[in-house]
Amino acid sequence: MNAADTVHALLTALFVGAAGYAVRHACAPSGGAWRGRVDHFLHAAMAVAMAAMPWGPVPSRMGQTVLFTAAALWFPLTPVRRAGESRSAATVRRLPSALGMTAMVWMLRTAHAPHALHHAPPAGSRVAVLLALCLLVCALWSLTRDMPVLRAGPGTSAVLRSPYGHFWDGSMALGAAVMLVMPH
Repeated sequence: MNAADTVHALLTALFVGAAGYAVRHACAPSGGAWRGRVDHFLHAAMAVAMAAMPWGPVPSRMGQTVLFTAAALWFPLTPVRRAGESRSAATVRRLPSALGMTAMVWMLRTAHAPHALHHAPPAGSRVAVLLALCLLVCALWSLTRDMPVLRAGPGTSAVLRSPYGHFWDGSMALGAAVMLVMPH
């Protein structure tokens, strides 16, 4: 197994774990509002598609492109406001998910094609690098956002809101960033 296959195997394991987490939350009895369930199912679909992507040609590329394009629009167009949160703040909070879905559409456009990323014209490479950098920022933000609470110590009343959710969100963004810059 060469280095690229090892990275692909690790990414596949990561995406399968993320898909399991998303399906578990989408199907949970106390899963919340229907929009939250749709969000989790869309993340699960993306994780499954990304787990399979490195291993061969993508079946039904057009169907997946339509699904993930609709998902990229779904997240900013269906914000759910938290208490005291403005609509624009709720929309901004959902942009990392929309960005991930957009990256998925881009990868479907370039994966296993004769003009894949490493042979893409410079404009295509710039789009992939820009998406990867944005996803990297999202990943770092998601993976480190609870660190001040973790450093607070045992005598504080700080509570982590969703540590596993932040981990899987950050991991998906990081995995997508790696997939964008790796040749398939």
